Amino acid sequence: QVQVVYSGGGSVQAGGSLRLSCTASGYAITTNCMGWFRQTAGTDREAVSTISILGVKTYADSVKGRFTISKNNTGNTLYLQMNALNPEDTAMYYCALFRLGSGRSCSTTNDDYTAWGQGTQVTVSS
Repeated sequence: QVQVVYSGGGSVQAGGSLRLSCTASGYAITTNCMGWFRQTAGTDREAVSTISILGVKTYADSVKGRFTISKNNTGNTLYLQMNALNPEDTAMYYCALFRLGSGRSCSTTNDDYTAWGQGTQVTVSS
C-alpha cells in the first residue's frame, strides 16, 4: 500500500503562508490525478485542488488565487503552497488520489477521492 510522509503543516497567523508536501512510496503520482482535500469536522471535507497527469490544475473557489498545487514526479511528491491564509483554512489537509471512472474529471468537482496517509494539521490564527 501507499506510504506517505507529510511536511509543512503547523500553525501560522492570518495572512501567512505554509507549503505542504506529501511524499509517497508504493504509488506513483505521475500516473494519477492527484490533489489535496481538507477536513474540518467529522466526515465533512472539501476538495481544495487537483493536478492531472498532464499538469492541468484546478482549485476550489475558496482557495483560488491563494493556493498553488504542484508536483515533482521524480521525487513522487505533491505540494500545496498556501498563501494569504485565514482562519477558515484551518483543517486537516490530506493529499489524495482522485479516481476518474464514471465520467469524472480531474477537478475539485470530483467527489471520488481517497486520502493518502494521515494528513497534516494546518491551524491559522487571527
